[in-house]
Amino acid sequence: MGGDAIRRLVAVGAAVLTVLGVLVLAAPGAGAAPRQDCPGRQVRTLPFGTGVVRLYKYGGFVCAVTVAKASSRPGVMSVSVQARGNRPVTDRGRYRHHAGPVVVHAGHRCVWVRGSVGRRSVSSGWILC
Repeated sequence: MGGDAIRRLVAVGAAVLTVLGVLVLAAPGAGAAPRQDCPGRQVRTLPFGTGVVRLYKYGGFVCAVTVAKASSRPGVMSVSVQARGNRPVTDRGRYRHHAGPVVVHAGHRCVWVRGSVGRRSVSSGWILC
């Protein structure tokens, strides 16, 4: 190996280590709260008595998450997204703060979103057409 090749190799190695260092420093710590939101831009908010469903779009995908207004004890929560012509994708269980996120590929099709916290719920009808 010539001197130029060694310098290039050292430069590439230093760049890789720098990127890895930035990623390690930017990563959330072990005690950090889990991410509740979806990627992309928020396009709708569907409020109801005990919570809210947040709806996001990115590319041809639609993502939804149900967030409880009060997060004390775990309770039954759900979120569901259905692209027209497909089956719904649902996350249902006993959660303290949020259900989801759930993601579907909708392309340019309408979606139907449902969310619930306890006995209260919301249903969007066909939206984002």
